[in-house]
Amino acid sequence: MTPAEAAVAAGAAGTAAAAASKPPVWSDSGDAPFEDVDATPVYARGKKGRKKGKSGGNETFEIVKTIFFALLIAFVLRVLLFQPFTIPSASMEPNLYEGDYIVVSKWSYGYSKHAIPFSPPLFEGRLFAQEPKRGDIVVFKLPRDDRTDYIKRLIGLPGDQVQMINNVLHINGQPVRDVVISGAEASNMYGMPVIKARETLPEGKTFTIQDFGPGNQADDTDVFMVPEGHYFMMGDNRDNSVDSRFNEMDGVGLVPAENLIGKAEIILFSWSPGASLWNPVSWFSKVRPSRFFTVLN
Repeated sequence: MTPAEAAVAAGAAGTAAAAASKPPVWSDSGDAPFEDVDATPVYARGKKGRKKGKSGGNETFEIVKTIFFALLIAFVLRVLLFQPFTIPSASMEPNLYEGDYIVVSKWSYGYSKHAIPFSPPLFEGRLFAQEPKRGDIVVFKLPRDDRTDYIKRLIGLPGDQVQMINNVLHINGQPVRDVVISGAEASNMYGMPVIKARETLPEGKTFTIQDFGPGNQADDTDVFMVPEGHYFMMGDNRDNSVDSRFNEMDGVGLVPAENLIGKAEIILFSWSPGASLWNPVSWFSKVRPSRFFTVLN
């Protein structure tokens, strides 16, 4: 063996000895050595190989936790901020139509037990109460059962006197100004002409109403005195709305402040009557895109 070959052999021997004495490589956390699990026989695998089942359990737990927190956030948003509603009737035409899907702001008037699903009797009155304004479109619980959701326009505030005289709304003895904008262009199912008018409330709020002309059931009423803590509600479709003009046993009656849920803000989207979740064709044939994202007045 030449001197060069002897040096190479000595170096190789030294490298092998160093490799034999080198300690195992540890993970960043210092709790276990790295191990090629796939290349190691089952009987020879260490802790790293036995963690697969536990890892699957951890993934399931993480998924469940994510779903739980997502539902919790949605619940909180629904209670504190927004709640969706579907319009079930024609009582608020021409501003809301059956099949409109609206969003109601919950913070507008503060929070009562009715802000929470199923109205649990957790507290009385309203938290962070704010006074609604005359002319607001309001969603509330029907006073006679405290369960059914109703939507009407707020006409009478506490202390007001409200009366219908010959188809004209009077507030505190003064007629509410209205201007006919269309008439006899359409008729209802009984052939009565549908009249549309622009009505202006005392504070200046203006909106469109419709009715079938004078001489109908609620076109002449007694004077309604609105007591403290209550509100007088009317539908915009004046001759096709069961509202505060009818007593609590037959209609809505006066609405307690506690029953207010929120203020209707916007039409999110809309379908004509007849659309069905189980009929995908109707999603397109019944859709009313012109009503999407309409801000309510």
